[in-house]
Parts: sequence; structure tokens; C-alpha cells
Amino acid sequence: MITRVLATALAAGFAAGVLVAVLQHFTTTPLILAAEVYETQAGHASLHETGDARLVLAHMGHDEAAGEAEWSPSDGLERTLFTSTVTVATAVGFAFLLLAGFLFAGDAIDVRRALGWSAAGFVVTGLAPALGLPPELPGMVAADLVPRQAWWIATAAATAAALWLILRGNSLAMAALGVVLLIAPHVVGAPHPATAEASRVPAELAARFASASLVVHAVLWAITGALVGLFWQRTGQAGAEA
Repeated sequence: MITRVLATALAAGFAAGVLVAVLQHFTTTPLILAAEVYETQAGHASLHETGDARLVLAHMGHDEAAGEAEWSPSDGLERTLFTSTVTVATAVGFAFLLLAGFLFAGDAIDVRRALGWSAAGFVVTGLAPALGLPPELPGMVAADLVPRQAWWIATAAATAAALWLILRGNSLAMAALGVVLLIAPHVVGAPHPATAEASRVPAELAARFASASLVVHAVLWAITGALVGLFWQRTGQAGAEA
């Protein structure tokens, strides 16, 4: 069983990740690159707007003058490889989550059921959190990272529990509790900047990225789910023939 789970998750995740990495290259990646141009331009402009900024820069060491910027892959092949690797790893993680859910629930695993579970996975990790924290481009104004991560995790967990209670619960009370859990994170509200600050990224570009990211996220779940169901059946048939 463990070998079958590992083989299915790795094969399905790798194949789905590679396919979606190609999709990202033509959809979300160009939008990120366009947003980075605005971010860079705004950063250069801010350094020349105040005399204080120039004074500080004049007394900085080499690392400080560079802002001690975090390492990032260079544009081109290196960046594509790193992005694709992350996408493949994400798809493998989704595949393991699907199989864990199936085994916990005791459901038979096939393509149709896997697509249904994938739809729930998209709601939990994509749609529900995006209602409060839509996908963001570089240069967009956002609250501190830790509160956003905490809200995202809490929202995903509450949404997963809500869907389980609504779809698997055997009483009206459980369904009602599920509805409460479903809306609770959005009643509390996602963290946003305390002060209104203009975003460096045009609203039209941000909207295109948010919608494209959600579509790519949905496609990743759908392909991963379909392949999990397909490979699980294939490995079962191969084991039976052996």
C-alpha cells in the first residue's frame, strides 16, 4: 500500500506539475515580470525623491547599500527551472493530500471521485483564501507576512472542516456548523495594511494576475486529481496482474 501511494503521488504530481509549469510560463509569469518593472521603477524613484535617502546610502557598506537583498534566480532559464520545480513540488503535495483524504475517508479511488476531491481542494486552498487575500504581484501593498499566513492557514483549515461537515455530516446541526465555519474567517476579515497606500502595480494588471492565478490553481488541482485517479487504477491493475 505504501509503495502504491508513493508511486501514484510522485507520478501524478510530477506529470501535473510539468504540464502546469508550461501553462504558468505563458499566463502568470509574464504578468509577474511586468509587475517587477513597476516595482523596480518605484524603488529607483523613491531613492531620488529625498535627500535623507541619499545621505543614508552614502554611508552604507556594500551589503547595506544593496539593501541586503535576498537571493533570487536570474531571469531566463534559471528562473524557469526554479519556478517549475516549485510547481512540481506543489503538485506532488496536492497528490499526497488527495490520497491521504481518500484513505482517511475510506473512499474508492477513481478519476471521477478524485476530480470531486480536487474541486474541494481548490475551494480550500484557492477560492476561499482568495476571497480575503487575492493572489498578489510584486510591488502590491499588503499587510505583514505573518498575519496573512496565519489568516490563510486558519481559513484553509476552517473551509476544509466546513466542507467535510456539510458534505459528510449526517445531521442538520453538523451542516449548520459547517456553514458557520465556512463564513467565519471572512467575518473576521483578512489582514490588510493599516494605512491606505497607493499600489505601484496598475489595477488592471493586478486583476488579470488574480484571475489567471486562480485559473492555474484550479487547473493544477484538476490535472493532479485526474492523474491520481488514473495512476491509482493503473498501479492496482499492474499489482493484480503481477
